[in-house]
Amino acid sequence: MPFRYGQPHIPAPGERRYAPAAMKVEGAGALISGGASGLGEATARRFHDAGAAVVIADLNAEKGEALASELGERATFVAANVLEAEQVQAAVDAAAALEGGLRISVCCAGIGWAQRTSSRRGPHDLEAFSNVVKVNLIGTFNVLRLAATAMSANEADAEGERGVCVNTASIAAFDGQIGQVAYAASKGGIVGLTLPAARDLAGRGIRVVTIAPGLFDTPLLAALPQEAREELGAGIPFPSRLGAPAEYAQLAQQIVENPMLNGEIIRLDGALRMPPK
Repeated sequence: MPFRYGQPHIPAPGERRYAPAAMKVEGAGALISGGASGLGEATARRFHDAGAAVVIADLNAEKGEALASELGERATFVAANVLEAEQVQAAVDAAAALEGGLRISVCCAGIGWAQRTSSRRGPHDLEAFSNVVKVNLIGTFNVLRLAATAMSANEADAEGERGVCVNTASIAAFDGQIGQVAYAASKGGIVGLTLPAARDLAGRGIRVVTIAPGLFDTPLLAALPQEAREELGAGIPFPSRLGAPAEYAQLAQQIVENPMLNGEIIRLDGALRMPPK
């Protein structure tokens, strides 16, 4: 019976429904840049618990080595600055050399900066703006381009898939607040490259998806007083609390395991739309 638009397909007696093959985290090699703390740490922990071999790439060697040591077997730390091609390549090579090969890349590395475009103190610091864009946008692309190239050498699975690259933007890309011009621009760039990168890599069987988190309980907010943290959480429609890094990690795994998620930006924010300030 031919399928017609608007009509559900009813399988004939004995006909099997199509069940697409999903990439499995278990047995895969995963590169987590910015993986020593915050969202990256939670992702490294979840993927490792799910059976992946993880390479934790980060500037903070003390935290990265401690996390790899805690996770134990199937966890490796590689010191890497996302702006340094040779260092990122070394991390990619370490992941590609794993038994399952490099199948998953999650980029969580990033920095923030708060300054208005112009104020009584003068214009926005140009070097600071450039540095935020370099780390957040160019660093993300550096990881993406090198990880995707390594994934291209993988044997395709039954669905023709060779790998998944997950990037991290922010709702600031859409709702940038006063003083977030540099941060919002850098995260907006990640949003903008997602679809063309997915289209670039489609022929190689590599998916690209970006997560745009809202307010999460990360080291960036940990420095705030508890009262201020609770006030921020109360402004989120539902659930009225800060997001947990484990919830970011959960979505990252779901992206890996759902083959139709590609070229998309997913807001993870409890329906929050940031006010001007």
